[in-house]
Amino acid sequence: QCRGSEASLAACRAKPWGVHDCSHRNDAGVVCAGTSFPTAFSMPSAVRLANGPGRCSGRVEVLHDGRWGRICADGWDLRDAEVLCRELGCGAALAAPGSARFGHGRGPVWLDGVNCSGTEEALSQCPAEPWGVRNCGHAEDAAVVCAGILDRDPTAVRLVDGPGRCSGRLEVLHERRWDRVCADGWDLPDADVVCWQLGCGAALAAPRSAPSGRRYGPFWLHGVRCTGSEAALSECPAEPWGRRNCSRGWEAAVVCAGNRHPCQPPPLRLVNGSSPCAGRLEVLHNHAWGSVCAQGWHVQDAQVLCRQLGCGVALSAPRVAHLWRGHLWLDGVNCSGTEDALSECPMGSWGPHACAQGEGAAVVCSGALLDLKLVNGSSPCAGRLEVLHNHAWGSVCAQGWHVQDAQVLCRQLGCGAALSAPGKAGFGHGQGPMWLANLSCSGTEAALSECPGTPWGVQQCQHGEDVSVECAGNP
Repeated sequence: QCRGSEASLAACRAKPWGVHDCSHRNDAGVVCAGTSFPTAFSMPSAVRLANGPGRCSGRVEVLHDGRWGRICADGWDLRDAEVLCRELGCGAALAAPGSARFGHGRGPVWLDGVNCSGTEEALSQCPAEPWGVRNCGHAEDAAVVCAGILDRDPTAVRLVDGPGRCSGRLEVLHERRWDRVCADGWDLPDADVVCWQLGCGAALAAPRSAPSGRRYGPFWLHGVRCTGSEAALSECPAEPWGRRNCSRGWEAAVVCAGNRHPCQPPPLRLVNGSSPCAGRLEVLHNHAWGSVCAQGWHVQDAQVLCRQLGCGVALSAPRVAHLWRGHLWLDGVNCSGTEDALSECPMGSWGPHACAQGEGAAVVCSGALLDLKLVNGSSPCAGRLEVLHNHAWGSVCAQGWHVQDAQVLCRQLGCGAALSAPGKAGFGHGQGPMWLANLSCSGTEAALSECPGTPWGVQQCQHGEDVSVECAGNP
């Protein structure tokens, strides 16, 4: 889920490795324009800010034909400035002054009519008049004032004096030195951006830290105002850099959930279950596996966990007695059910916990992908449905079976659209166990394992109600 402004795919939000419902028929591709710019001018890396108080503010100058020249401010606005600030790694645009705010340039006026949408990666991608076509004097030189935070590199921010790399007091790198961030207005969306930039999952808290005696004095960064959707702190509006006092002297701090970058495998597992998709939940913390306290553990939490593990949907969220040896690392997990990973859910802090009822969180998921087949039909795309569970083939009860369920089944088998969804043993009676019932697909799922249903083997159904399906037969 890239926003388009990331420097690489690794900076984009994504589900954990292996968690997908895709076949190779859905392989992603790309068609690029090539090395040349599809716009009126080309100037990779040939732009600078002159005569300003720092590298992120000043008069805009571009290099053309071996000479530095200026941009006419006709039509120059904040969207153009936003693109330029992004290109220079200078954070958000604060102002787009014209009228030679930073003095009159001496070279030619190279460009006029720059018209960015604000989403471009560089000024060279914006439409403009051809080189040298202008009707502009030196009093109309375009300029820019950027927030000045360095780029989205995670090394440009750090958390210090905390229990680990994902919690602590926030520091930002500016002019080759680390300095504090004023906590005036500091809130959870700001902290969430920092956590994401560091690959530390979701923000759990945005505390304000009282400075120790050795850290009294001015702050470099003030007034950070993130929406929470930015990929890095450098994309958030903020006041210009400057050493000045913070109204209350509070320093911005962050507590992140602590998971690694989502492009790495998740540090969790299910143990002591009947299958890889059922069991007690354990999470890895401080190089040791530990359990999650079951207080407040609900099916919404289990739903997220099953999704993260690629195990279909949650059938139940049981609690198991604390009869094992080891740590209780987490409590208070509170997912809405729509998250892609547990690390995105609000939860308590990491650390040894005394779980009031001594119960650990567990889960029973439907399974990664059901191993299924159609039997007794006239073609591979018609027949009685059987699923494999515990090394035995069994039937599915027709209670609640509708054409939406058949649609998902036909799609999963590569058999095109569903023509009918007969129950009542339309293709004969099965002989094995009755494994599933009350499947409730919406019709949009990629596999039956994503559809809610009664847990394995829990149903009152006879083989006279075995599910069948007839598919069109063409993918």
